Amino acid sequence: MTGATDPFSASIIPFEVPEQMRAFAEKGVSQARENYAKFKDAAESHNGTVEAVFSSAHKGASEYAAKVMEFMKANTTAQLEFTQQLFSVKSPQDAFALWTGHSKTQLETFQAQAKELAEIAQRAATAAAEPIKASASKYMPPAA
Repeated sequence: MTGATDPFSASIIPFEVPEQMRAFAEKGVSQARENYAKFKDAAESHNGTVEAVFSSAHKGASEYAAKVMEFMKANTTAQLEFTQQLFSVKSPQDAFALWTGHSKTQLETFQAQAKELAEIAQRAATAAAEPIKASASKYMPPAA
């Protein structure tokens, strides 16, 4: 069925794309390729940023956990020593004095430990934010 009335016949004049339309399409394809390349570069950069953030956060969490374990050991040792001293006390006044001294020392120790843990957490948060700041500075101009 390749007659003259057949719309799929080779005898029909083929449609030709005007040169302006072809140039417009080629420009669109070229821009799409450029945008894809930019997107790919940004995605790869962001993957590196995310890896750096998680690596830094992991390091900070490990440091924090190690310090907590160190403090737990020191506090447990102090408590055991206090208990041993308490068993050797001869009078209620001595027990009260020992208890008061131990409580004061432990309170000061807890405050120092809390301060140190807060400093570690602050350092870890700052270190984790650095890769994000560096990545953002590549894409955004500094504020005026």
